[in-house]
Amino acid sequence: MAKRLNWQSRPRAGRGGGREYAFSSLPTHVQAALLLRERPAIEPKPRVNKLAPSDAQLRSAWQRYEQAKQPMRDIAAQRVKALDTVAQLMRHGHSLMDARAIVGAQLQRDGMRGGSAASIARWQKDVAHAQPHDRLALLLPHYTGRTATAEIEPEAWELFKADYLRLEQPTAAACYDRLQRIAAARGWQLPSLKTFTRRVERELPRAVRVLAREGDEALARTYPAQERDRSHMVAMQGVNADGHRWDVRVRFPDGNEGRACIVAWQDLYSGKILAWRLCDHESSDVVRLSFGDLVRQYGIPGSLYLDNGRAFASKWMTGGTPNRYRFKIREEDPAGVITTLCGADNVHWVTPYHGQAKPIERAWLDFCGRIAKHPAFAGAYVGNSPGNKPANYGSRVIEWAEFERVVTSEIHAHNARHGRRTKVCAGRSLDATFAASYAHVTARKVSEEQLRQLMLAAEAVTADQRDGSVRLDGNRYWTEALAEHAGRKLVLRIDPFHLQGTAHVYALDGTFIADAPCVAAVGFADTQAAREHARGRQQFKRAAKDMLAAQRLMDAASVAAQLPDATPPAHVAAAVTAPVFGLHGKKPERVEQPKATGTEGPSALDMLMWKRAQQMKDDQF
Repeated sequence: MAKRLNWQSRPRAGRGGGREYAFSSLPTHVQAALLLRERPAIEPKPRVNKLAPSDAQLRSAWQRYEQAKQPMRDIAAQRVKALDTVAQLMRHGHSLMDARAIVGAQLQRDGMRGGSAASIARWQKDVAHAQPHDRLALLLPHYTGRTATAEIEPEAWELFKADYLRLEQPTAAACYDRLQRIAAARGWQLPSLKTFTRRVERELPRAVRVLAREGDEALARTYPAQERDRSHMVAMQGVNADGHRWDVRVRFPDGNEGRACIVAWQDLYSGKILAWRLCDHESSDVVRLSFGDLVRQYGIPGSLYLDNGRAFASKWMTGGTPNRYRFKIREEDPAGVITTLCGADNVHWVTPYHGQAKPIERAWLDFCGRIAKHPAFAGAYVGNSPGNKPANYGSRVIEWAEFERVVTSEIHAHNARHGRRTKVCAGRSLDATFAASYAHVTARKVSEEQLRQLMLAAEAVTADQRDGSVRLDGNRYWTEALAEHAGRKLVLRIDPFHLQGTAHVYALDGTFIADAPCVAAVGFADTQAAREHARGRQQFKRAAKDMLAAQRLMDAASVAAQLPDATPPAHVAAAVTAPVFGLHGKKPERVEQPKATGTEGPSALDMLMWKRAQQMKDDQF
């Protein structure tokens, strides 16, 4: 063909020899195909374009391009490629009309919709005065496809929406069937079910559909969660707390059976579980004691993020802080323990069951999989819902001591597990992450006297009249200092989960008296305990005698010898002496001594008055 058509050629300079043929000698349809395949770039000539589209027209074109679907964008790209091919052919000597005809024919062979010489001329006119980088938006097709829809009776549409937008979530087909029965009675002509469903998706936003058919919580899940970065924090800058009920059946120390509960405190920076208490139910006492464990070991946290349940929102814990149970602060309300130590401004209430606001919810998920389903609890796992119970449900009950041991061990393992993928941990464990930051912070520690305020709420008791011992829940507490308060009202603070420990005794005015250990009862025939008790009593009596001897420097006779004799007072004369007339010449009348009647007899006062009257009579005569 090259020899027959006399193509222009030259020897090839590379290895292997051969000849190179001029591009212009190739057939026109081959030139068009190669240019469309290779996407030749056109170097625009800089010139001043006075007829270029305005900024508003270009902004509108690009906004329409961003909203267009990908097939429409592909068509615009093919049109730009066709215009570039026409310009390339014209540079190789072809006329404008021939170049349009050649490219249009090739576009039709490629199956491009609307590919013709006339279409290419229209495209060139649309971008004649535009910059090359704006041609893609200007060549976007303007047709939008089919937009006509069948008409729906307005009342029928309202009936369909009222039936479809319900929390029972009926299917569209069921709603359409019921609407057909109403339409048959009223003589309506209904379009197809697809027309109704398309109109629902077109006119009703997704948020409206989710709210009407799935409820508020489902609607909240459609809103993107806030990502909270904790890398700027340090250890103990903030903690959050919550209670969780285990899906394990245990036997409590009092013999009852049920599901145990845990109240835990978590560091926000590292995610480490810092302190926890196990109990039969969540209460303000458990919150108080677990918070005391946190403060005793790590110090006072900066901020607290709490679940506003009854246990955390009690006035004993957060009194003075407004929440959903106390919308206003009353002056007579006592200041809570947490409010006193951390300040009301540092207590924040979060949404219950909301993991984004309370990261400890994520820890509960780990505990459900790693602790509640621990092999030591096999047969005691009860499932997290009535419909999710294992086949061996209720076959075993875990004793309280064993449950505490396993949970404590697994929480420590949870904190020590490596490979944490959070931004703060970066592969380290929670323990290592917390320790690295805690080593550089200033921990606000409290004294043991302040920690006593974190114990159980004050219990008023009466000390024994004889020895001053106090009793609480069947336990007796005594120390020597209580002997001075025998018979008085006192206040005890003690850990309710360790009643056999030490009780802190206070006076009613809040003055600390002493720490009184628990005095345990012994067996009736326990002679060793009897000897130890007798020895303690003898030591107590000996100490009291020694103190008395130290205080008694004189005996009673020495005190009596120092007393002086009392002298009678001097006689005092009356200011005026009045005579008594009319008593001469009369016989003295004898005053009879009063006689005793009955069983009582005369009183001392009666006898004194009788003797005084007799003396006055004798003096007159």
